[in-house]
Amino acid sequence: MRHLWAPWRMAYIGRSEPEPGCLFCNTASGNDDDSSLVVHRGAHCFVMLNLYPYNSGHLMVVPYQHVGSFDAVEQETGSELFATAQLAIRAINRVMDPDGYNMGLNQGDISGAGIPDHIHLHLVPRWSGDTNFMPVLSDAKVIPEMLSATAAKLRPVFAELHEVQ
Repeated sequence: MRHLWAPWRMAYIGRSEPEPGCLFCNTASGNDDDSSLVVHRGAHCFVMLNLYPYNSGHLMVVPYQHVGSFDAVEQETGSELFATAQLAIRAINRVMDPDGYNMGLNQGDISGAGIPDHIHLHLVPRWSGDTNFMPVLSDAKVIPEMLSATAAKLRPVFAELHEVQ
């Protein structure tokens, strides 16, 4: 039997109590973008890497506005949410050169939203052949790069692209 080692997951698995409050609101008000994996901050939204990604480069575009329903998002925030998603795609294209994307916003528990009280848009880069036997046979996904390394590559590209807008 082969083993995949993912020791960074123990911090999540071994956590007895989740941090109080909303993860996204806590991240938004925090000032340690390195540890929270924030790669870009705008006026109404920020972008962070997903701590438990579906694929390398899996980003979330998160509004600062704490709202659980997309139809309750303020118009300026909604506009920036999609403009920031476009910025994120340009940044990922430059850094990772994927073949495509999955994009999604899960609203409510029934849709699979892990944090149903604070909407967020997932951007998952995809490559031809990126799904293989690992998820099927061992219920494991192989992420080939440390999240901190991906964040370090994306931050300067976001800054450069954001200046151009």
